[in-house]
Amino acid sequence: MSHDASIWPNEATCLPLWLVRDRELAAFKATHPELASWIEQNGFTGERHRVLVVPGARGEIAGAIVGLGTIAEWGQLAWWHVSGLPDRLPARDFRLASELPSLCLQQVLTGWFHGSYRLSRFKSAAPAVARARLACPIGVDGSTLVRQASALHWARDLINAPSNELGPEELATAGADLAREFAAEFRCLEGDELLAQNFPLIHAVGRASSRAPRLIDLRWGDPRHPTVTLVGKGVCFDSGGLDIKGSAGMALMKKDMGGAAIALGLARSLMARQAPIRLRVMIPAVENSISGTAYRPGDVVRSRRGLTVEIGNTDAEGRLILADALTEADSERPSLLLDFSTLTGAARVALGPELPAVFCNDPVLVEEIRRCGEQESDPVWPMPLWDPYDEELVSRVADLNNVSSSAFAGAIFGALFLRRFISSTQSWAHFDLYAWNARERPGRPVGAEAQCLRLADRLILERFGQ
Repeated sequence: MSHDASIWPNEATCLPLWLVRDRELAAFKATHPELASWIEQNGFTGERHRVLVVPGARGEIAGAIVGLGTIAEWGQLAWWHVSGLPDRLPARDFRLASELPSLCLQQVLTGWFHGSYRLSRFKSAAPAVARARLACPIGVDGSTLVRQASALHWARDLINAPSNELGPEELATAGADLAREFAAEFRCLEGDELLAQNFPLIHAVGRASSRAPRLIDLRWGDPRHPTVTLVGKGVCFDSGGLDIKGSAGMALMKKDMGGAAIALGLARSLMARQAPIRLRVMIPAVENSISGTAYRPGDVVRSRRGLTVEIGNTDAEGRLILADALTEADSERPSLLLDFSTLTGAARVALGPELPAVFCNDPVLVEEIRRCGEQESDPVWPMPLWDPYDEELVSRVADLNNVSSSAFAGAIFGALFLRRFISSTQSWAHFDLYAWNARERPGRPVGAEAQCLRLADRLILERFGQ
């Protein structure tokens, strides 16, 4: 784990930390008259992300006040409002001195852990930097927070790893290590085994690379419990194949296995809290490369389901590998099937990098997903599986094409393609996400982001219990 989340400072020895909205600053000064003059002299107005260190009688640090800005209701407090504090506060131990609703306490601590994440292992001379720590408030389940923080940080480590260090083999090793840690069953099909076991689309996409494609398959939990299956897109690098990307398009393709990392991180969280489910995790892991054995535009490949797929574009490879994995997942008719993938640039054009799209075949489930996202400050936006567009996946030579001839609605076409491989599961959701922070913000540096992990963790907790 990339932080000290498991080491809580002793609250009795910590400095006070006050969180103040601008609307309540006058009341705060009235109840803390000893701080009023210092607040006024420093021009502190409670603006968001502003930190005001409070001195003691001898000039020592005696506490800190943090502005939350114009938040009208405490229910609007999100983890990112405080995620910059580990960097902005002096390297001391703090305790929350403000009385906050329990949900807000969860958001504050989640934000603190989130902002504590650092990726420094690739720097040869990374300095050891002391950072502020926060005591766990009384009544808050610290072990749950540490569990989830560990899952989030591990997923971010995987996404941030460069492709020369994390290929299909290394991703499979991460899955095997996770299975060993929690005494789960683990199986991995490799190379031509995929053909022998009828996963032809995964094999076709990954066969051009010197790093053999794989299907990672992890099972855990009591078979008598409801089955929850997670599928994650594991494209460890995407050149675009023969429909090669430009250099700008390849720059972030180490993160094209973000869906796999999120599925594995979610699995870690679920197993760590002993969720009463029968968990299955499936990760098709490939590198979409170019060689003499690369699959080509115009090829026709028979899928695991039996549908033939014409390859309209080799850069639409994620939906192909997911199709075979989803077919196998669907064959067990799980109580809940979730897939996570960095599937389309079209979803980013529509919603931007910070708001994943979710497609769902169950109106009750999609509303639960939206609500859980709001509660966890892990938002998604429901998008339609628009039936009239389905016919545009037509092929003259095969059952369907992996792309549409239309230049519009690319995210919907990707989701409709995946839906062709869901026939039995009544509750399926597809998350089309970015898995990356595209801009620098307090506590959210440019780099990996495990979008939808906390949302899905809450969803499964609410559906199936602790």
